[in-house]
Amino acid sequence: MASFEEARQWIVDAVAPLGAVEEPLLDALGQVIAEPIVAPRDMPLCNNSAMDGYAVRSADCRQPAELRIVGFLPAGSSQRFAVEPGCAVKIMTGALIPDGCDAVARLEDAEETQGRVVIRRPVEAGEHVRFAGEDFRCGEVVLAAGTVLGPAETSILASCGRVSVSTFRGPRVAILSTGDELVEPGEPALPGKVVNSNGLALAAAVKACGALPLLLGIARDARDSHLEKMREGLQADVLITSAGVSAGARDLVRSVLAELGMKQVFQRVAMSPASPTCFGLVGAKPVFCLPGNPVAALIAFALLVRPALLKIMGHSHVLDTFVTATLQETVKKKPGKVQILRVTLTCRDGRYWAIRAGDQNTGILKTLLHADGLAILPMERTMVSSGDEVSVQVLRRTAAGSST
Repeated sequence: MASFEEARQWIVDAVAPLGAVEEPLLDALGQVIAEPIVAPRDMPLCNNSAMDGYAVRSADCRQPAELRIVGFLPAGSSQRFAVEPGCAVKIMTGALIPDGCDAVARLEDAEETQGRVVIRRPVEAGEHVRFAGEDFRCGEVVLAAGTVLGPAETSILASCGRVSVSTFRGPRVAILSTGDELVEPGEPALPGKVVNSNGLALAAAVKACGALPLLLGIARDARDSHLEKMREGLQADVLITSAGVSAGARDLVRSVLAELGMKQVFQRVAMSPASPTCFGLVGAKPVFCLPGNPVAALIAFALLVRPALLKIMGHSHVLDTFVTATLQETVKKKPGKVQILRVTLTCRDGRYWAIRAGDQNTGILKTLLHADGLAILPMERTMVSSGDEVSVQVLRRTAAGSST
């Protein structure tokens, strides 16, 4: 049995980013950039106005001054002016600063009449001017490889003239549920049958990571059914199964995967819930065998599968995702396993506070629904007291960031 820490580390060590693909910028949103992005030119390219107003020589505006207007520069104009002492050019935001000018007086600080403008307050050199290269210099790395592409990054790429970008390819993740008792959502849930909620739940979790879920449906409790579905699943980049990983007569998952060439890295994890979680490799392809219990399956995904998917997609620091929270109640536990506690989080005075989100029975799915995070209670402790600090895997950042 692997310890919780060993299992997480072994999984992450076993996987690597996939190859890069060129994607249109909007399609690449949320993906990880696979190449450094270098500014092709100074940004901005030329000195330009940050305000609507008047381009002036600051030496003419040490005190309120009256200047002669010698031209008008709208944004986008390539017209050039050579501004002499005592003169000004009316200018719009984004327009090029004319030769001889080193500042812009705001419209609000000026009054124009009959071709002249009175500047009512002193203007300093550089005031309201965006200088060439003040954002980025030509040749400067503006986005490092490994950067997650968001709206600001998209803006920078577009400013660099890019319409596409090289990103690490998101993995195709096959999801297989197992068991004769399962029926698909929408089918009659007769006595003795169980709705296959794991398939869609795990697919949603995969999609939330930015990967592509592929639903394989249900493998029945027969070797041939398992072989057929698992062969199909191994055509993807990652295979996730749920149920069938214990030692029962119909728990066929591990034996069939071994027949298909899986090298098992570990069979169980010293954690509760989700202890019967198996991880292996078919060649370099990761295979996760999760428990059938929906709560345990989603907890195993959050703590064991998600870090691997993030690394495959090029993310870094995939294990450094915990926050420290103060427990607000005393919790007793059995030694020998890390206990995963579903908690709600609040933030007060710059600190996180955690309390149980509800009934911790693994049959109670609504507790996971209400949970903001998963608190990790240390393996050898038999009690974690109110006021003790615990590590928490945050499930919902917005909830954890709220204050009361």
